[in-house]
Amino acid sequence: MIKHRLFIAIASLLIFTSASTYAHPENTQENANNGVKGVDHIGLTVSDLLASKTFFVDILGFNVLGEDTHYPAVFLSNSHITITLWQVKNTAQLVPFNRTNNVGLHHLALAVESLEKLNELYKRLAQQNNITIEFAPENMGSGPTKHMMITEPSGNRIEFITRVK
Repeated sequence: MIKHRLFIAIASLLIFTSASTYAHPENTQENANNGVKGVDHIGLTVSDLLASKTFFVDILGFNVLGEDTHYPAVFLSNSHITITLWQVKNTAQLVPFNRTNNVGLHHLALAVESLEKLNELYKRLAQQNNITIEFAPENMGSGPTKHMMITEPSGNRIEFITRVK
């Protein structure tokens, strides 16, 4: 447990340092200006399209932008980020993602506007029977940033984070 907390503290420091370095143009190298502005959207493969869609729409407040019934897929947005959900083709051959053994998205981190909103979200998520809460809101490293981690209905890990000032 102590090793886990130490790892989280070191990782948090690296993430915060990296984020602040890249957020300020004066800290970047000239040759790093390649025109990339940020994340346009995130595409997640899901095992249960309806359950994952319901989670993002009913619990997190995303709006449905469109759907592709042939894939099938659902396109969602909350006006800050667009997320596409793609149903696995063959659920019988589904291989659950293991963040320590597979290459792929380790987790999706979504910004939350305040500590109050993070705590409210935690309470709502704790009432859901198809969501696993990995940990409740806590300090990231030594703080003041707070975060929590969950697994949504299809098994994708989502971190909710607020950078408390």
